[in-house]
Amino acid sequence: MTALLADLHQMWRIRLLEEKIRDLRASNDIVGSVHLSIGQEAGPVGACSVLGPDDALFATYRGHNWAVARGVPLEGILAELLGRATGVNGGRGGSAYFSDFAHGFHGENSIVGAAAPLAVGAALAGKYDGTGRVALTVFGDGAMNQGAVHEAMNFAAAFDLPVIFVCENNGWSELTPIDEMVRNPILAERARAYGMLGERIDGNDPAVVRDRVADAIEAAREGGGPALLELMTQRLVGHYIGDAEQYRRPGELEAAAEVEPIAVAKRRLAESGIPQAAIDQAESDARDEVEAAARNALDAPLADPSTAKEHLYA
Repeated sequence: MTALLADLHQMWRIRLLEEKIRDLRASNDIVGSVHLSIGQEAGPVGACSVLGPDDALFATYRGHNWAVARGVPLEGILAELLGRATGVNGGRGGSAYFSDFAHGFHGENSIVGAAAPLAVGAALAGKYDGTGRVALTVFGDGAMNQGAVHEAMNFAAAFDLPVIFVCENNGWSELTPIDEMVRNPILAERARAYGMLGERIDGNDPAVVRDRVADAIEAAREGGGPALLELMTQRLVGHYIGDAEQYRRPGELEAAAEVEPIAVAKRRLAESGIPQAAIDQAESDARDEVEAAARNALDAPLADPSTAKEHLYA
């Protein structure tokens, strides 16, 4: 249960950061489009714990959670979203485009499914630059219907590239339920057509995610090629901030609240005899860290607009 307690703390760091971002967006301290991952904390916590320092992570636009799990500092993330000079990209990237190569986080991408071919490129390069890197790319269930994702999977499989394709299936392709968009809603079964491993797993259990991603990475490093893991999870908030969520089905959020990863972890810890004080401490420590990061980020100087075109290449 020690590992689960550590996972709970990490999941609280993500949850509370996202809640802080939501508050700062509501107060207009953060501007622009923001997509939150509240309810989807277990996947990144489990997966990132088995990535090596040279491995490359490519996230979706709902990727603050993956950045945190990969080790990107909370203050650097908040400062970036606040347009501060101390942000991980000097305030240039905002929510949709920030990255931190020093922590193996190769950025979010505001184009649905566009990170998949980038990950394939990183994996291909790793076969020649001596790093032996594995690339992990994350996308939602709706992105499984994008041509770029299909092409990326086909290329990776054809050339046995070490790419882990992670589909976070929260049941909603933006505002449309995935089961109304496909004949076969078990998206992991598509992997068979590419000749690679495909598996649907519990995306709300960080230990399950850790074990299955670790196995996929080991196989990929040994030349076994790519894998597709479908993480079943849920989004407890709107697709974007300001989403009225009128599309929600009756009782959906109430049912999701019972199985979301933090609620499940707290129950399991309590049932195993872990003192309630220790369970509560995981949240309070994370809250203190997030609040301190927010204060420091808000106190930092705004980015200089004259630097907006720096680091751009055409």
